[in-house]
Amino acid sequence: MSLHIVVGDWDSLREDAQRLRIEVFVIEQGVPVELEWDEADAVSLHAVAYDANSEPVATGRLLPDGHLGRMAVSQSMRRQGIGSLLLEALLHEAKRLGHTTLILHAQLYAQAFYQRHGFIAEGAEFIEAGIRHVMMVRRLDV
Repeated sequence: MSLHIVVGDWDSLREDAQRLRIEVFVIEQGVPVELEWDEADAVSLHAVAYDANSEPVATGRLLPDGHLGRMAVSQSMRRQGIGSLLLEALLHEAKRLGHTTLILHAQLYAQAFYQRHGFIAEGAEFIEAGIRHVMMVRRLDV
C-alpha cells in the first residue's frame, strides 16, 4: 500500500483532519460535534495519512504538553497498519520536540493497540464524550 504522512499545523491540515474526525468520531461513534473541536487544535501538531490517491485516511494530533489525541483511521482502512504508521510519525515528532513522556486517553477497544506501542495504562477507566477510556502513558527515549 502506498501511503504518505504529512505533519503540520492546524491551518494547513484542518480540512482533511476535520473530515476524518467527523467521519470517525461524530458519525461513526456519535460524539457530539461541539465536543470534537477545541482550542487545542490551533496549537497542536497534526498528522494526516494519505493513500495512493491522496485521500486522507487517518489523522492524529500532538499537543504542546505531550498529550496525543484525536487518533482516527477511516473505517475501511483499519487493520492495515496505518494507525501504527501515523502513531510512529507522531512519536518521532514528539522526540524531535524534546518530549520525554506522552499521555493519551485511549478508548477501551484501542487499549491493546497502544500497549503494542509501549503505552501503559494508568488509573481507573473514565467516561469522555460518552465513551469509556483509560489514560495511558509512554516514556520516550530522547
